[in-house]
Amino acid sequence: DTHGYLEPHPELVWSGSKASYPTLGGYARIASLLNSARRENPGNVLVLDNGDTFHGTYPAAVSRGEALIPLVNALKLDAMTAHWEFAWGPAHFRKVVDRLDHPMLAINCYDKATGDRAFPASVALECAGLRVGVIGIAATILDKSMPPHFSEGLRFTLGLDELPAEINRLKCAERVDLIVVLSHLGFPQDVKLAASVKGIDILVSGHTHNRLERPARIGNTLIIQSGCHGSFVGRLDLNVTDGRISDVQHQLISVSDAIEPDPVMQRLVDEVMSPHRAMLAEIVGNTPIGLHRDTILSASMDDVLLAAAAKAGETDIAFSNGWRYGAPVPPGPVTMNDLWNIIPSNPPISTVDLTGVEIQEMMEESLERTFSADPFGQMGGYLKRFRGLTIYGKLENPPGHRIEHIFTADAALAADHSYKAAFVTAQGVPQKFGRNRQDLPVKAINALQDYFRRQSTHPNEGLGRFIPV
Repeated sequence: DTHGYLEPHPELVWSGSKASYPTLGGYARIASLLNSARRENPGNVLVLDNGDTFHGTYPAAVSRGEALIPLVNALKLDAMTAHWEFAWGPAHFRKVVDRLDHPMLAINCYDKATGDRAFPASVALECAGLRVGVIGIAATILDKSMPPHFSEGLRFTLGLDELPAEINRLKCAERVDLIVVLSHLGFPQDVKLAASVKGIDILVSGHTHNRLERPARIGNTLIIQSGCHGSFVGRLDLNVTDGRISDVQHQLISVSDAIEPDPVMQRLVDEVMSPHRAMLAEIVGNTPIGLHRDTILSASMDDVLLAAAAKAGETDIAFSNGWRYGAPVPPGPVTMNDLWNIIPSNPPISTVDLTGVEIQEMMEESLERTFSADPFGQMGGYLKRFRGLTIYGKLENPPGHRIEHIFTADAALAADHSYKAAFVTAQGVPQKFGRNRQDLPVKAINALQDYFRRQSTHPNEGLGRFIPV
């Protein structure tokens, strides 16, 4: 889940009750780590990428992912799967895939018209005298909670029903020694998947940005997941004896300044970044607190985004999706690069009229997609972000019955009353809710610029909060 972060950047790391912001990541450092591993163990290294690779920063967004292709190829990956790679539609993504030097795998992605798989389900790789079968599972939420154009003409399953037959085919027809599943379902989903499907040796998990310092063991399956933004690399060293894994060592490697950047990759990064560096370095304001998305019920980064959207839309209420990605902004200056990291798709600010009933229904849907007792029912990121509302609810309650009270300021939300709300993207307010939808002639980045130029303090007034009771 590098999310297009080509250069080192602040990352949030908790230490006791405080947050710190070490500078981590960067493709040149990642390339050094991979090259070092290959030198240590020639011919015995596999490098896998979970996707969320070609989207998430300004250079990725402005080039529709294409600027990153030479850099990703230079990492010499063995296989990958996908999620935000579909941001510009399946047709564009196929053009990107055609230029990659490694296979794109998705056992669970089908062409609606033909019923055929849009991408190969798996690949058999030779490594360390073994045959390793790698099966890819793309994000299942692409046609369920993402904007409709992401999955136009495609449908996505969990991959659960398809896996047993593919594992059997790889073992029997391809004579593989190990089965590796490369999944972008998310850690809770992958734990249930591993408990449901026999024969998976290693499950390389993505999507939920967990930093697993120790692999999870589910039956005979080991699961690793290695954070986001390329700030960490997961390394799994296996000894295989008589077709069985006899020893395992795992490292969650911090991609820190202790790692010397690879000069070849650094030149590639500079070629992509140089035309944009002056613009991205422009200071647009200051923040007295750290802005981040690392908390599930609300987050300071989205408080700022919603304050900017509400001001642009001249509303008290605002909504955005509970995205997980976006490198934090430490207290201090805020740059244009930070704004693009907050919302790289730069959508227009939109407004819509919603009844109290619709607001409650929409938030109940988000609560279920975030906290479903069935991991396969978890369809989003974090809880939908909101402004201008205070919601009291019980997370342990069943679907549709978690919210007890919603207030706007000090007044109870009226079921039949219509409320004007600002929002960003169809993930913020899905198409099925509301009336009088309108895109304003101001985009999210411009709204944030305006907000930081006018505001000198954190937007405490009007903050939306879900309060567990």
